[in-house]
Amino acid sequence: MGIKSYKPYTPSRRHMTGSDFSEITKTKPEKSLVVSLKKHSGRNNQGKITCRHRGGGSRRKYRLIDFKRKKDDIPATVKSIEYDPNRSANIALICYADGQKAYIIAPEGMQVGQQIMNGEHAEVRMGNCLPMSAIPVGTLIHNIELYPGRGGQLVRSAGNSAQLMAKEGKYATVRLPSGEMRMVPIVCRATIGVVGNGDHNLINIGKAGRKRHMGIRPTVRGSAMNPNDHPHGGGEGKTGIGRPGPCTPWGKPALGLKTRKKNKQSNKYIVRRRDGKALTK
Repeated sequence: MGIKSYKPYTPSRRHMTGSDFSEITKTKPEKSLVVSLKKHSGRNNQGKITCRHRGGGSRRKYRLIDFKRKKDDIPATVKSIEYDPNRSANIALICYADGQKAYIIAPEGMQVGQQIMNGEHAEVRMGNCLPMSAIPVGTLIHNIELYPGRGGQLVRSAGNSAQLMAKEGKYATVRLPSGEMRMVPIVCRATIGVVGNGDHNLINIGKAGRKRHMGIRPTVRGSAMNPNDHPHGGGEGKTGIGRPGPCTPWGKPALGLKTRKKNKQSNKYIVRRRDGKALTK
């Protein structure tokens, strides 16, 4: 997918870029695979804001994506490549030989009319979903399960891929896009190939309003606030934060503080962290 620029008939248009949607073959989603999304604007069931800077945005419907790919040994045909407003990757509408339709994440290079299949006996080719026990070492994969049968949870955003590095006993070792090396049960499934729409990270938003259309509200710097609003606030002119390290509006340490529990149960499955250091037990 390519990137298009615009004529600068306003200042915000000068550096704005967008996707040319050259891969998209269908504009309206499949009606049976769409549900309405209710907006919560970052609020919990008590009405309190628990996730800041959310709210507004264009109305959008949620596409039901098949992350599990459990329909084995039945060939499916790719009917269309579609835009999904809920994720950075494009999605593909597939139709199984028995007539059932489903949405999947569209890998790079997927074409309308292509045949794909799920299961242990499927070929190792782009778009097919297999258990990692049946995937050769060195293959690029995405939509990786962490727990058998739960559905793909890792490597689902545009342009990303992981690499199957080794298989030993009950576990396969996978190198994730962050650089982390992690062991995953070998019976977990993954899809072959790289997630499509790799140019997504090159898009320049261009203006504040476009961010508001996404449902993201403005973020104000703490140093621009008053001291009763933020620990970084106050002072004459631009001043330092006046404390040992940056913090949240509620005084908790931020920016670089490690929040993962040191005795977390799944630490034993991390072979190498994303910073390149081996995990100490």
